[in-house]
Amino acid sequence: MNTVTTASMPEVRVLDRAPQTRVASIDLIRGAVMILMAIDHVRVFSGVPAGGPAPGVFFTRWVTHFCAPAFIFLAGTSAFLYARRHSDLSRFLLTRGLWLVLLEFTVLRLAWTFNFDFRHYAMAGVIWVIGASMIVMAGAVKLPINVLATLGLLIVCGHNLLDSRLQSMAEHVNEHSLSGLWKLLYIGFYAGPISIGELNLFVLYSLIPWVGVMAAGYAFGRVFTLAEARRRRLCVIIGLSAIALFLVLRGFNLYGDPFHWHSSPRFPAILAFLNTTKYPASLCFLLMTLGPMIALVPLLERSTGAAARVISVFGRVPFFYYVLHIPLVHALALVVSKIRLGYVNAWLFTNHPMGNPRPPAGYTWTLWQLYLVWAVAIVILYFPCRWFAELKARRKDWWLSYL
Repeated sequence: MNTVTTASMPEVRVLDRAPQTRVASIDLIRGAVMILMAIDHVRVFSGVPAGGPAPGVFFTRWVTHFCAPAFIFLAGTSAFLYARRHSDLSRFLLTRGLWLVLLEFTVLRLAWTFNFDFRHYAMAGVIWVIGASMIVMAGAVKLPINVLATLGLLIVCGHNLLDSRLQSMAEHVNEHSLSGLWKLLYIGFYAGPISIGELNLFVLYSLIPWVGVMAAGYAFGRVFTLAEARRRRLCVIIGLSAIALFLVLRGFNLYGDPFHWHSSPRFPAILAFLNTTKYPASLCFLLMTLGPMIALVPLLERSTGAAARVISVFGRVPFFYYVLHIPLVHALALVVSKIRLGYVNAWLFTNHPMGNPRPPAGYTWTLWQLYLVWAVAIVILYFPCRWFAELKARRKDWWLSYL
């Protein structure tokens, strides 16, 4: 699904030793998850269902789970590093946040649907929640960083205390006058859309816990100001500790996900174990995805060579990539439909992925077709992304920071 980006991200640099040197590991992480993210968005237009139970279909979706946590966490990290060079962090976060929310419901809504009828359907996806979290962070960064880190971790770790009431809340939330606000804050699309006249707004990414993820990422930015040896050691400790906590909490069904896992003939044990809750993102989901990412930072800092340079190109211009890739994969889906079926299926112009997610009979692609289209899209995207990355490196026009 709509899985996400560190939109309008500031330049990320290490400031204690080399002010003009980019943090290679951040560019590599962002670039890698950008590439993975496109798999899931091609999947949306392919009609392939999300989650299995076939292992190939399950892992096609599962590998993309790392994208949203990485982008939102690193958005916070980048904000911290931006503040070390600029005095206008709150203004930066507020204006970028409002810009992203606007784009989510206009340009990106059109790119997802190719449907100009804006009256009936909108989706609050990952760009919305990045923007909304930035707006909240514009005020929150005034707090001492230890306080902000504590609040962020409390949100991430504590929101699953509501698990026992989640189903009840979903059933009864529409009875309250502030149901729309509650859906934006936490419960999301499980309670149905927010109805505003004829418009149905589906909240895929609720503010909680993602604003907590961004706050935790902001505090994590301090790690990048430390000496190299200490920075790498801390990343390994934090990352492996998160993985270990995930294994214990999830393995024994202790806490951190509203749905306990168990093996069944339809869903093998390993798939059930990894099938954590993304909407709203559970603690287990976030530990499972953020732990490996943080642990890999020291390894990625040493990555060189052609592959690392290519991947980093996407990581240097994440929002530019995001805005381009959705209409591109949508357009490629039109071409595939024409080739496979002899006509462009009307489903590709409907209000999916939330409004009409089920494709018509005979439309669904095979996995090899999905991955072929994904590979074609990545090759096409590389060239405009490389051009824009080089442009941003040469020029400092104010409007470039909005892309």
